[in-house]
Amino acid sequence: MQYTEIVHPEDAAALKALKAIPILPTVVKKVMDLGYEQLYVGLNRASKIKLSPTQLPELYNILPPICELLEIKEPEFYLEMSPEPNAYAFGDTQTSISITSAFVEYASHEELRAIVAHECGHIACHHMLYHSLAQILSDASGLFETLANFAMPIHYALMYWQRKSELSCDRASAIVTSPETVMSVMARLAGGPKSITSKVNMEEWAQQADEYEKIYNGGMWDKTLQRLAVLDLAHPYHAVRVREILKWKNSGQYQQALNNNPVCPSCHRPVDKSWKFCQYCGHQL
Repeated sequence: MQYTEIVHPEDAAALKALKAIPILPTVVKKVMDLGYEQLYVGLNRASKIKLSPTQLPELYNILPPICELLEIKEPEFYLEMSPEPNAYAFGDTQTSISITSAFVEYASHEELRAIVAHECGHIACHHMLYHSLAQILSDASGLFETLANFAMPIHYALMYWQRKSELSCDRASAIVTSPETVMSVMARLAGGPKSITSKVNMEEWAQQADEYEKIYNGGMWDKTLQRLAVLDLAHPYHAVRVREILKWKNSGQYQQALNNNPVCPSCHRPVDKSWKFCQYCGHQL
């Protein structure tokens, strides 16, 4: 898959503006020279469970078909104990994906595929260098506090771009699963378990994002308050993400990307358009 098929235009515009910051290359070099990436590798291996074909394979096996479809090198995949449903990717040269135990218990199998695909989308869309830098600057304290204060304007620029980058990863997730699955994950995160949120009207929910935008772009005081509220957020609000994925679903771009990257509905591996049966699992296409 060509990553340009799924990159959201606001992601592309924000990244272009980010790269135009003159001091950014200096900050990237200084932060990466601190060895943070290797630190995270060590912490992952010491404190989490690394998934593999022989270590919780029912969970690990979600990953390889997604990487094959998105045409990325397989990252390390970790399970982390946490009561908070969460998943995240980290690293530029040594990439990894972590998913929390709460998400594994909370989400359906198809929703787990959407969650993993979203994190793989960061790799496929070439986000990982700046994505990891944003996480490092967010976590900086103590010894690195001076660097964090020095880089605060860059931190806020990174967070703005990161919010936009999530929209591209939702598109990657929709290609691997479906827009409906992506939206169901948003409903779980915003409203609670499936027993409560399975019948959420997505169109009506998306309209809330339009109402929010009116406030966000309203009078000077409202605009100031709303922009301060999102200044340090790494993700867009859930209603905004639902609206954006619905817009893409209804556009010709989504269907074109889907047609360009057919997937077996049984084993979820990429297939050729000329196949009548999946050559991996035998499912009729």
